[in-house]
Order: sequence, then C-alpha cells, then structure tokens
Amino acid sequence: MNSSNTRNMILSGFFIAIGLLLPAIFHLFGGAGKIFLPMHIPVLIAGFFLPPFYAATVGLITPLLSSALTGMPVFYPILPIMMAELMVYGLVISLLSQNRLKNIWGRLIVGMIAGRVVAGLIVFVLAIGFGLKMNPMIYMQGALITGLPGLVIQFLLIPSLVILIQNRNQTIKKDHL
Repeated sequence: MNSSNTRNMILSGFFIAIGLLLPAIFHLFGGAGKIFLPMHIPVLIAGFFLPPFYAATVGLITPLLSSALTGMPVFYPILPIMMAELMVYGLVISLLSQNRLKNIWGRLIVGMIAGRVVAGLIVFVLAIGFGLKMNPMIYMQGALITGLPGLVIQFLLIPSLVILIQNRNQTIKKDHL
C-alpha cells in the first residue's frame, strides 16, 4: 500500500467519523438534523480532498454506519435515498476537483444539485418498484425547504473551510521544502 492510499484511507475515516459525530450532536436538539443537514458537510468537504472512489465511499458509508449505530437516518426509505445522494455529492465534487474546476462554489453547487437529482430518482425508483408512497418532486421540494438553513450553512461554511485547509496545506508543504 502506498502513502497516497494510506492518506486517502485515513482522510476517509476522518470524514466518516465527523459524519457520524455531527448528526449525533444535532440530534440532541430534536429534529435539527433534517434542518441543518450535518451529515452532508463532511461528505461535501471530502469531495474537495479525496479522489472520486474515496469521496463516493465516504458518502455511501457514512449514512449506512449512522443508521446502523443510531437509527438515523431510518432504514427505509430514507437510508437508500441518503446513501445515493451523499455518494453523488462526494463523487461529483471530487471529479470536478480533479478536472481543475477552480471555482469552489461552482463545484459545490453542481455536486449538491447532482446529489439532489439522484435523491429524486431514488424516490422515483422506490415509488415505482417498491410501492413507496412518495412523490419525487414533492420529496425534493420538501427536502429543499426543510433543509434550507443547512444549505445556507453549507454555502457559507464549506468554501471557507476548503480554502482554509488548502492554504494550510500549502503552508505545511512550503515549511517542509
């Protein structure tokens, strides 16, 4: 195993751990998780710093582990929806980052839109294939309205954190040359 794989595995574990911890803290305050979307934050950030496979894996595993350990998100129907949504967040942002799209907000917005579209598609598949009594458009609209405070936090917090971490990494690299 090379040092790059080791780094990516360690960072993946870190982002998954934060993805488990933040929602647990928010759930101490009732239904705050649905409003502030704390599990999304580390997955979105992972997309900026991990290769696509690892970023997608963080998005896939985080809600699965959280559901197994805490019951949140509930197993059906929310878990498969969140697994797909968060996996796409990490994957798309990572792919855009590798393609050197410079604009952090652009990567974030495209990743978030792609994840939401996939969430709607999963609701559609569950409705058609498994009789889920949910309308994909109403689900997406409700998720957007309920999660609006979380989206605002993500737009303010994530680009700032990414820039801070990138600048810190540049400083560390310069200090070790």
